[in-house]
Amino acid sequence: MKAAQWDPTKKRVVVNDVPKPSPGPGQFLIRLASASLCHSDLMSMGMEHTKPITIGHEGAGYVEEVHPTASDKGFKAGDAVGFTYIVNFCNDCEGCAIHNNHCLVKQSRVHGFDEPGLFAEYAAVDAHSCILLPENLPAETSAPLFCGGITAFHCVDSCELQKGQWLAIIGCGGLGQLATQYAKAMGFKVICVDINDDILASVKSQGADAVFNSRTNKNYVEEARKFMNRGPNKGADAVAVFSAADAAYRSAPPLVKLGGIIMVVGLPANGVTFDALDIARGTYRVKGDSTGVPSRIKKAIEFTAKHNILPEVEIHKSLEDVNGMVERMKKGELTRRQLVQFV
Repeated sequence: MKAAQWDPTKKRVVVNDVPKPSPGPGQFLIRLASASLCHSDLMSMGMEHTKPITIGHEGAGYVEEVHPTASDKGFKAGDAVGFTYIVNFCNDCEGCAIHNNHCLVKQSRVHGFDEPGLFAEYAAVDAHSCILLPENLPAETSAPLFCGGITAFHCVDSCELQKGQWLAIIGCGGLGQLATQYAKAMGFKVICVDINDDILASVKSQGADAVFNSRTNKNYVEEARKFMNRGPNKGADAVAVFSAADAAYRSAPPLVKLGGIIMVVGLPANGVTFDALDIARGTYRVKGDSTGVPSRIKKAIEFTAKHNILPEVEIHKSLEDVNGMVERMKKGELTRRQLVQFV
């Protein structure tokens, strides 16, 4: 089969012929219908690989083959499914109850990192990581929901907000745009902060109550607080940071109200730092969320389907386009999720 692989020698993505996988115990063979690029994929390409590795951890497709040991999972050949990016986890231990990367029974692996990724025609996935796709979420465009969409939903859902309260979203690329749609569907008021006017225009069209360019508008914090009209020194009830930029995290504390929540989503290369005194005295609380465990996915997908929340995607028809997608992401030129459809 064909697969888009990061070649550590050539320092670029190339399309190679690789062996078609077979499903192992407890697995399905999936025929990919779509795969999408996530900023985290750049982390994989920065690792010390000794040979080409298939990239990508966001995918959706159709069950092609069911291993006999997974025949009791309620799926059949032809089912349209999405799935998490982790394989080889028990889904039953104390670690898996927190995140399947923490499995205490098996050595879990991640698509695109230490397991072949999803920019390929086929992939072997764990059966208990799969969920059936509703009819209005076709596999051909649903890849960005697994993990980006699910992460965006969980992060907004975990902000402990009530209808009518304010959420500030910092970083309005693919995940930030989905988070805006989820937040508005949940009844929250939303302000969005980014450094790209085209991205801000997109998120405004998706329902943001106000948008601010933190690069060109040096007074954006004061203007955002004034727009929320909540009195002196009171910001958003929660701030979710979807950017991986250090500056994005520095801008979060000034935007959140006293005792509000800062949600960690973006993954800066050098981690994040918050003032210990602020945390100790409750100036704000710091939380984080991600795709979570498979049992949480159903709620996210059902909400997505019910409210017809769709990722903004740029569709490509060939794996040969993946290297260009990666280069544009590195340059910060992307305004929507990059998706390859398999035909």
